[in-house]
Amino acid sequence: MVTIVKLNPQREEKTHYSGDIVEQDAQHVVIQARWTRKQHDLGYVVFETGDHFTEYYYTHHWYNIFDIATMDGKRKGWYCNVAEPAVILAERIEQVDLLLDVWVDPDGTLLVLDEDEFAADMTLSDEQRRGAKEGLQALLQMIADRQEVFSEIANRE
Repeated sequence: MVTIVKLNPQREEKTHYSGDIVEQDAQHVVIQARWTRKQHDLGYVVFETGDHFTEYYYTHHWYNIFDIATMDGKRKGWYCNVAEPAVILAERIEQVDLLLDVWVDPDGTLLVLDEDEFAADMTLSDEQRRGAKEGLQALLQMIADRQEVFSEIANRE
């Protein structure tokens, strides 16, 4: 069991929850967690109590990736947070969220989210802005090329 802590750009805690480590090496960790909160409708996806999250955190990439499925295993899609590289400790993972997000449907349709919020935020450092742009571009390329976790994007007919 590990605690995942999401921090805002000023490194203040926004939320935390628990998950189980399923894979780990020096540069990444894979966590399994459940959505334990009430239903949350984002407009393009609804998170429901019991949804299964397989979460990928990296110490060398400016993002994390959540592969999200229903309780019975049907993939809803991938939610990607553009974020500073994760700090992975023995019982805790910390990551600074940099406001930009990407949603990917199972068929590969994607939405880049919160670009206005990112552009308007005056608290981000130059390093955070550079890293966020790098992370976003890396994610978009991985999605387009169907690499790593995105290799399971369904073929569009």
